[in-house]
Amino acid sequence: MTDVDRAPSSGAYQALSADEQLALTGERTVPGIPAENYWFRRHEIAYQHILDRCAGRQLLEAGSGEGYGAAMLADAGAQVTCVDYDESAVAHTRRRYPQVTIQQGNLVDLPLADASVDTVVNFQVIEHLWDQPGFIAECARVLRPGGELLIATPNRVTFSPGRDTPLNPFHTRELNADELRELLVDGGFDVTAMLGVYHGEPLAALDRKWGGSLIDAQIERALAGEDWPTDLVDDVAGVRAADFAVLDPADAGVGIDDSLDLLAIAVRRPS
Repeated sequence: MTDVDRAPSSGAYQALSADEQLALTGERTVPGIPAENYWFRRHEIAYQHILDRCAGRQLLEAGSGEGYGAAMLADAGAQVTCVDYDESAVAHTRRRYPQVTIQQGNLVDLPLADASVDTVVNFQVIEHLWDQPGFIAECARVLRPGGELLIATPNRVTFSPGRDTPLNPFHTRELNADELRELLVDGGFDVTAMLGVYHGEPLAALDRKWGGSLIDAQIERALAGEDWPTDLVDDVAGVRAADFAVLDPADAGVGIDDSLDLLAIAVRRPS
């Protein structure tokens, strides 16, 4: 059985009641909102990809947001502690996902002891941080020697093409693959893999249907304040995590600069 097969939320989006749902601010993605489903599934596939890797480990999710990813990791057998800066997200995670432990804190001053975890997961967060080297240094501090840091982040080349400043107003600095690798190496890590998230064939078909880009079809209507046509709502709500592919460019014959998101696997070097 694959990670995608066993993931409890790998089908169409699941509607949540008002008291279960964390407010959608534009800064993070949350499950259960039809118009947000593409972005949620695009984030979810990265978590599914690492489930087996994290099973049985003492794990920190640094910047856990809504908490769904931490819950997936805990349900797959990891012992998960979360740290998030947003008090409302912490309260929501504590209420909705009792299988994880969560603390409010700053990611550049993590409330964990030195060498206390086996794995740090940081998905779709580092692009929001002002002090990225300081955060990487904190990851090295809390990881045991040989521990892994797993980072997923939008690929600057495709997310904000041709721009020095991010399109997303909540992002401070986006990275391409070389920049992410340099940040990790300078911070005391060996990068063992630089993977990419890509559209699989179902999403490629939707790209063709929507004039070349399902992403642009969503963004253009949102920026214009236009209502979505029914078929766009249905197409976005029907996206599954399995419609994306996490690939190693070295093995798949694709370019890392063509990826939507980067997924770096790095190992803490001995002090």
